[in-house]
Amino acid sequence: MKQAVAYLGLGAVYMSLSSPAFAYLDGATGSMLLQALIGGAATVAVVGRNYIAKAKELLSRKPTRK
Repeated sequence: MKQAVAYLGLGAVYMSLSSPAFAYLDGATGSMLLQALIGGAATVAVVGRNYIAKAKELLSRKPTRK
């Protein structure tokens, strides 16, 4: 745990010392970022729905007849 905090602190110091990039983001770049966010949200929703369905199936499994 202490090592993770040390790495986070070192990363914060490194990022604070970097110079600005002066990057230009045009409309296509913004569109790609928005598409990636929407795709990620859809993926999380589908995977979550599948895990919830599997959990419900495990918890409500009826005994089989022999």
